[in-house]
Amino acid sequence: MKLSFLLSLTIASGLTFPMHADETKPGEAKGEHKFTNRLAKEKSPYLIQHQHNPVDWYPWGDEAFEKARKENKPVFLSIGYSTCHWCHVMERESFENEEIGKYLNEHFVSVKLDREERPDVDNIYMTAMQALQMGGGWPLNVFMTADRKPFFGGTYWPPESKDGRPGFPQVLEHITGLWENKRQEILDNADQIASELKKFTEKSAGTAAPVAITAMEVTARQIVSQYDAVNGGFSGAPKFPQPQIVALVLQNAVRSGDQAAIDQVLFTCRKMAAGGMYDQIGGGFARYAVDEKWLVPHFEKMLYDNAQLINLYLDSYLVSGDVQYANVARDVIRYVLRDMTHADGGFYSAEDADSEGKEGKFYCWTKKELQELLTADELTLVVGYYGVTDTGNFVDHSDPDPLLNLNVLSVVDPARKLNAAETGLLASARSKMFERQAKRVRPHLDDKVLGSWNGMMLGAVSRAAIVLDDPSYLAAARKNVAFLKEKLWNAETKTLHHRWRDGERDTTQILATYAHVVAGVIDLYEATLEPEYLEFALAVNEQMIARFYDPEDGGFYQSAGTDDLLFRVKDDYDGAEPSGNSVAVGALLKLAAITDNAEFKAMALKTVNLFAERINETGQALPLMLQSLPMLFGEPMRVVITGDPSSKEAHALVRAAQGTYRPDKVILGNSGPVEKFAKTLKSMDDKSTAYVCSGTACKPPTHDGATVKKHLALVKGE
Repeated sequence: MKLSFLLSLTIASGLTFPMHADETKPGEAKGEHKFTNRLAKEKSPYLIQHQHNPVDWYPWGDEAFEKARKENKPVFLSIGYSTCHWCHVMERESFENEEIGKYLNEHFVSVKLDREERPDVDNIYMTAMQALQMGGGWPLNVFMTADRKPFFGGTYWPPESKDGRPGFPQVLEHITGLWENKRQEILDNADQIASELKKFTEKSAGTAAPVAITAMEVTARQIVSQYDAVNGGFSGAPKFPQPQIVALVLQNAVRSGDQAAIDQVLFTCRKMAAGGMYDQIGGGFARYAVDEKWLVPHFEKMLYDNAQLINLYLDSYLVSGDVQYANVARDVIRYVLRDMTHADGGFYSAEDADSEGKEGKFYCWTKKELQELLTADELTLVVGYYGVTDTGNFVDHSDPDPLLNLNVLSVVDPARKLNAAETGLLASARSKMFERQAKRVRPHLDDKVLGSWNGMMLGAVSRAAIVLDDPSYLAAARKNVAFLKEKLWNAETKTLHHRWRDGERDTTQILATYAHVVAGVIDLYEATLEPEYLEFALAVNEQMIARFYDPEDGGFYQSAGTDDLLFRVKDDYDGAEPSGNSVAVGALLKLAAITDNAEFKAMALKTVNLFAERINETGQALPLMLQSLPMLFGEPMRVVITGDPSSKEAHALVRAAQGTYRPDKVILGNSGPVEKFAKTLKSMDDKSTAYVCSGTACKPPTHDGATVKKHLALVKGE
C-alpha cells in the first residue's frame, strides 16, 4: 500500500523503523506512585496501565489538541491495547523513564489511545503509517499537528540506539529539532499527507466491473496455491489462524466438490489444535504462532479469535462428521464460559500472555515440575505425547532475564490413537496439571465488554448450542443478549454503545458493534426461532443503516459522524477482525431472506460493488464478504419451521437444519416479523413441520430431520 508520494521528512531523517507483530505483557504492579496523570480517570484497562507514568498523558479528545494549539507543540499519539507485549515493553523502557517523560512533557502533548475502544482512530493512523512505508503494528506511535494531521511515526522504539535502530530519545530530539527549525515544511507535509490519505481511503462508486460470484472461486484458488502441505495453513511464519480465509476455502471447496481443498482445511484445523498456539490444558487459542509449525505462540488470547475459530471448527465438524473438530469447539467454549465471562453474561475482551512479568509463565511447564506432579506412568505419557524435554522449546528473547527450560505443550503426533489405558492416564495427568495451573498467578484480564466482539461470540455460542446440542450454551447466549440489552443498548434513543466496563459505557458509535450484534442475534434467532430476537436484530439493523450507510455510493462508514476524526472511512479489510462492511453484508442478506425485504439485499449488493476493485484485484482482503456471494447472487435456502418453537419437534428440526453445512441458508419460524409467505405455511398433524424453500418453491413438508438434511445438502456446482 503506497501513497503517490513519499514524505520528505522520512527520507531526511535517515531513520528506519522495525515492524513488530502485536504481542502481550501485563502492566507491572507498582507500589507508591510518584506520578498520577489524567488516565487514572479512564475506564480502558490499557489507559489505566499508564496512569502512573511520568508522561503527562491525555486521553484522545479536544483538551489535548487545544493545548497543542495554544502552546504550538506537536502531538505525540501512542496507540496500543492492554494485552500488547511491545506496548508493555515500551512503557517499561521509555514511558516509565522520568527523563523521557520530562522531555515529552516539555516538547509534546502526549495522547494515549486504546485501539480496541477506538478502532476508527487507529485505522486512520495505521493506514497513514503503512502508506508512508513506516511499518505497522502496536504500539503505533504517531507525531501529528494540533489539527490531527500525521507527519511522522513508527512502532516500537528502544530506549537507546542499537543495531542501526534509533532510540526513542533520539527520535524525540530529531522531531523537536525539525519542529523548531522546519515547522512550515512539517505543516505542509502534514497537509499533503492528510489530503492524499483521504483520497486513498475514499470509496465511491467507480468504473470497476461489478463483482461476480466467480470472485469467490478465483480468490479461493489463489489462497490454496499458498497452502503449507507440511504444517497446514495458507501462510508462513508468523502463522495466524486466519479463520475467514480458511472458511472461504472450505465453502468454495464444498460447493465445487474439491475434496483436496476440503482436506487442506481439515488438516489445517487439526494442526492448529495440536500446536502450542492452542492451550492444551485450559482450552482456547492464542493469537498466533511465531513459527510455521503452530508451536510457539505469543500467548495472549483474544475473544474475537476464539469466536471465529469456534465457527470454523463447527463447520469442519459438519463437513467431515469427525467429532474431533466438535471437541475443539466445545473446549474453546468451556474456556470462554469459565474464564472470559462476566457474571451477568457479557464476554470479556482478552487475556494477556504474561504473568508475574514473564511471558508464557502461566502456560508453560518444565520437565522438573511435571516429575514432581505426575506419577511415573503419567509422566512417561505426557512427555511423549506433548513433546516435553529437559531444555524446553521456548525462550522469551525479549526478556533480559528469561525463564529457562520452558515447554510449550503441543501434540507431537496428532494421528496417534491412544488406547483405553493411555486415555485414562492422560485424563488424570491433565486434571492434575489444570489444578496446578489454577494455583498460578493468572495473566492480566482485559475485562472490558465490547459489543462487536460479544456479537461474534454470541453467534458462535448460539450455533454451537444447536450443532452440539448443549442447552448450557443456549443459556449463555440468552444471558449475553440480556447483558447487551441492559448494558450497551439504549432502548429509548435506539443507541448501541461500543464498550461497557465497570458500570460505565462509552459514547463511541462503531459500525462493527452494530453489525456484529445484528449478526449474533440473528444466529440466536435461528437457534430458537423466538420472535423477540428477530425483532431486536431488526431494531439494531435499522440504526446501523441510519447511522452508517451511505445511500449515494453504498457501503458503511466505520464510525458515525464525529468531529474528532480527520475523515470517515469505509473499512475494506477482513483482517484478524472482519470489517464492519463484510459483517453488515452478511447480516443484511440474512435479514432480507428472513423478512423478504428487498431493500436490505439491494444495500448488500451496492456495498459489495463499492468494493469491486478491491475484490477483483485483492480478493484475499475481503474473505468474509466473498463468503456472502452465493447468498447475494443466488436464491438462499430457507428452512421454515412452523408451530411452537419451544417444542421438542421444532428443536429437532432446527438441529437438523443447523447440522447441515449450508452457508447460504436461513432458518425461520412462521410468527413474528418474518416474510409473509412463511406465515402461510401450516403445521401438519398438529406438529412442528419443516418446509425447505427456495423462492416460493418448497420441498414437500416434513417432520423428519434426515429429510431436512437431504433437502439442504449442497450439490456440486450449486
